[in-house]
Amino acid sequence: MDAQSVTKLWYTRCPVPSASGIAIARGLLEAEYADDGIAVGPVTEGSTATQEAHFSHGLSALFREGGNVPAMAARSGGARTTLLGLTFVPEMQAVAVLPDSPFASIGELVGRRLLTPDHGIERVDFFRAMSLRGYHHALASVGATLGDCEEVAVARPPAVLGDPRTDGYDWEVEALRAGRGDAISIKGAHGADLIVRGVVRPVWSVDTAGPRLAQVNNGTPRTITVSSALAEQRPDIVERYLRTLVRAARWGRERASAVADIVSREIGASRAGVDAAYGAGIAARLAPSLDGELVACLEDQKRFLLRHGFMKQDFDLKDWIDPVPLSRALALEETEQTASSERR
Repeated sequence: MDAQSVTKLWYTRCPVPSASGIAIARGLLEAEYADDGIAVGPVTEGSTATQEAHFSHGLSALFREGGNVPAMAARSGGARTTLLGLTFVPEMQAVAVLPDSPFASIGELVGRRLLTPDHGIERVDFFRAMSLRGYHHALASVGATLGDCEEVAVARPPAVLGDPRTDGYDWEVEALRAGRGDAISIKGAHGADLIVRGVVRPVWSVDTAGPRLAQVNNGTPRTITVSSALAEQRPDIVERYLRTLVRAARWGRERASAVADIVSREIGASRAGVDAAYGAGIAARLAPSLDGELVACLEDQKRFLLRHGFMKQDFDLKDWIDPVPLSRALALEETEQTASSERR
């Protein structure tokens, strides 16, 4: 990539609570680069190969905010990416059964059949990774492991970027009703919607007020990554992108209801599901950070993914992280806020 010839920036984000979602909804990213003649657009506007970059990170000028499983799998597979920041939004995670199921606790499910999604494609199956991680936490709470239960695969279509219909749990619920398994692992607003509507009943749920390590999954923490070529050759563009996310997160802190509405539209889930999944504090947790505790959570997730075959090879998180762009973005934003306050 020619350092001076960047005319198009691509972005992609998962349908989850994020500063990117706010920035996109408010047109902040397009406005930031408009005077530079740099277009900004979602990968969903591109070809099938361009859209696949959400999972492969295979574009030279791409920013991604979303689940850590595809981000780390891409890095493990050789994608040249840089980790710019992390966010940690506690979310509902549960193991659930049908309302009339005889099982009342996670302990009663030890030795039973646990349904897990199976996309049947070469791309990393992040839905299966999420499911197994949820079961892992639940079973650990009663001193058991995944090896103590039977995993039953449920065929489902791969996620389609921008199509919320492929993000739900319809296939797992159908398998549960057909008697193919005894429980499903759910999370986020789509999972909370199932509970709110009485479709399933939780027998275990994560303590979102507890230690972060006990909540680690695909979305906790979420990763903000960029193509390394862009980070190396145009650090100014990267810093401005992060500043825009910081501004979006700051705007959201004062507008909790508006943020929940944006998230509801992003996810394709009800407001009740969003509120049940993420709680009232969602708007205060969207600012990017490289806090040591968050990095430790990501390291824990990386070990889990390696252990269960979701990554091809290990890599050093320290080599992946570049703290400079976020540090500069935060400093510039702080300076601007101080100057603005003084002018008032």
